[in-house]
Amino acid sequence: MVTALVVILIAVAVIFSVQNASPVALSFLLWHFEASLAIVILLTLVTGIVIGMAILSWSRLKRARQRKKEKPGERTASSRPSSIQE
Repeated sequence: MVTALVVILIAVAVIFSVQNASPVALSFLLWHFEASLAIVILLTLVTGIVIGMAILSWSRLKRARQRKKEKPGERTASSRPSSIQE
């Protein structure tokens, strides 16, 4: 089952790369270069995933620190379900 999924994902990636192989010009600040459209899209996707994971990790770490500061058995308004808050 896993092997079939990997083969399908590789096939989709190959088809995507072949259909989007045209070069595009990119400019960012002082950088100017050309790259395949497929590579640009995939790098943008990976960058978005990394940024999203970093924000999520920071948020979870902050929440864990807040919970650690609370005393056991003590509940604050932020830890109550929203239906109880007024």
